[in-house]
Amino acid sequence: MLIAGFPAGAWGTNCYLVAPAAGEECVIIDPGHQATEGVQETLKKHRLKPVAVILTHGHIDHVASVVPLCGAHDVPAWIHPSDRYMMSDPEKALGRSIGMPLMGELTVGEPDDVKELGDGAELDLAGLRFGVAHAPGHTKGSVTFGLPEAADIPPLLFSGDLLFAGSVGRSDLPGGDPAELLDSLGRVCLPLDDSTVVLSGHGPQTTIGHERATNPYLREVAAGPGSGPSAAPRRGL
Repeated sequence: MLIAGFPAGAWGTNCYLVAPAAGEECVIIDPGHQATEGVQETLKKHRLKPVAVILTHGHIDHVASVVPLCGAHDVPAWIHPSDRYMMSDPEKALGRSIGMPLMGELTVGEPDDVKELGDGAELDLAGLRFGVAHAPGHTKGSVTFGLPEAADIPPLLFSGDLLFAGSVGRSDLPGGDPAELLDSLGRVCLPLDDSTVVLSGHGPQTTIGHERATNPYLREVAAGPGSGPSAAPRRGL
């Protein structure tokens, strides 16, 4: 399997391209602010053909390059229905104005083909099967994408802004809910095998085993209410 990722834009949002191997079809995950050039370079480097864009949630730092990429390659974008409005109205999604000097020129709106994700869905794309888990808390429509263990890789979790190395996504923006976030961590992350590699929306990769042992938020969920940190984390949007 080929997994190529890079941080893009003002928030350093991780964009991933996933394929069975070089020279084959691929899926693009979370092409955010200023990700277009990096995606095109990665496609060329590995001779990949995109068949879909899949989105962990609708914040602008994860979707800003969806329209140009879907248009250039004539592929659909997949997003949970609760976050779909964010592609067309990113400021409403954040509850504040976006700083245009920081963001630069944006193509706001939906691509021509938008498909909606549901909890428990399985996406058969590019010869891979992605398991979808609805994981609200950061946004109402946040999801994760899982890939099962294969011959050359452990299980994978593309966690978006649900789980980071050492932290979790913030829950203080419109649609965020700290109780839902903790519930999603317990329902989606804790049951996974310790060997599962977590590829998150911001920061370095980690594993479920490492986070289970060291992440104060995941430890709070495992131990029960009132046993962990209360301050809202801040990473990305």
